[in-house]
Amino acid sequence: MAIAILDDYSGAALRLADWSGLGEITVFSDTITDQATCVARLMPFEVICLMRERTPMPAALIEALPNLRLIVTSGPKNAAIDLAAAKARGITVCGTESRKTTTSELSVLMMLALNRRLLPEVASLNAGGWQAGLGRDVAGLTLGLVGLGNIGAQMAVMGKALGMEIAAWSQNLSDERCASLGVPKMASLGELLAVSDVASVHLVLSERTKGLIDRAALASAKTGLVLINTSRGPIIDSAAVLDWLRRDLTAKAGLDVFDSEPLPQDDPLRADDLISEGRLLLTPHLGYSVEATFRLFYTQTADAIRAWQAGAPIRVIA
Repeated sequence: MAIAILDDYSGAALRLADWSGLGEITVFSDTITDQATCVARLMPFEVICLMRERTPMPAALIEALPNLRLIVTSGPKNAAIDLAAAKARGITVCGTESRKTTTSELSVLMMLALNRRLLPEVASLNAGGWQAGLGRDVAGLTLGLVGLGNIGAQMAVMGKALGMEIAAWSQNLSDERCASLGVPKMASLGELLAVSDVASVHLVLSERTKGLIDRAALASAKTGLVLINTSRGPIIDSAAVLDWLRRDLTAKAGLDVFDSEPLPQDDPLRADDLISEGRLLLTPHLGYSVEATFRLFYTQTADAIRAWQAGAPIRVIA
């Protein structure tokens, strides 16, 4: 059986799971966005293993792969798979479990690094210098959470542990949810950004949230706001963020997710001045990328293929 493992950027798949006896395994470490090239690459495979939403599986791609019989995605769901197209072709789609703490940890790390000027101070030391400026501690600052789901709730707990005040807003945020977590609910996104020293985005990407953090929203931002996005790239308007950073010379942003991933070399976000100043921190979608999570993903992916081959129950995504 021909099995493809896609988008293994870190070269971890074969190391972290037992693939023995499943078939002929081919690992791809790069991401292809061109449809024709993607079809040509994946044409031979009966099983395709996806890492979250790195390679989309739209109907056109699924319908162009006559040998495909099974798709296994890491995580319990994957919005980039056209499930209806897979069902119409009789292709089984299944997923794995996931872990819930890694993204909030990264968000806090980015928040602390930006506020304490960690990277420019490290750069100064490595260049032979010493202290090059003054950061700020987060105790007493207000952490505004754009979204108060599982990850947002974790952020609220960690922010409080650091001595921060917490506030939240989202389109569907209920008074009951805020009360249960002891977090004040703001009336609008603009109001949240106006009172926040740090704003961290924790929303699902949808038509309602796409472009939510735009020029109008950032016009309401408190001077010196630190904006963190570890959710999905299109939730913020990256061009608006760059304009905002250049208007407010005390503002900062930490972005772990992007409209196009991997981030193209010519993307305007790779602006050397903002990065070297320590006001723009870019990380390559590290929110869930830790060894324990990938070990779970790949182990359960291999187990799912093994179970499917044996006709045993698997975690089917309907």
